[in-house]
Amino acid sequence: MATLTIRKLDDAVYERLKAQAAANHRSLEAEARMLLEQIAPDKGDIIARLRESNTRYVAERGYAPDSLDLIRKMRDEE
Repeated sequence: MATLTIRKLDDAVYERLKAQAAANHRSLEAEARMLLEQIAPDKGDIIARLRESNTRYVAERGYAPDSLDLIRKMRDEE
């Protein structure tokens, strides 16, 4: 595993991160790791989230929108 050192981090940012970690019952390191993983997901995570979102959409509405229908609707709104 890689190690990351962050220099010249503003004290206020450090304190906010520390408070957020405590509120989430995590160490400062675990909180920083979790935040970094959220903003830099791998391609597989992104695809999985898109599939989950599509599955929820279809479950809620009973259908998946057709891209041609969406384009026509956008044109009609202009």
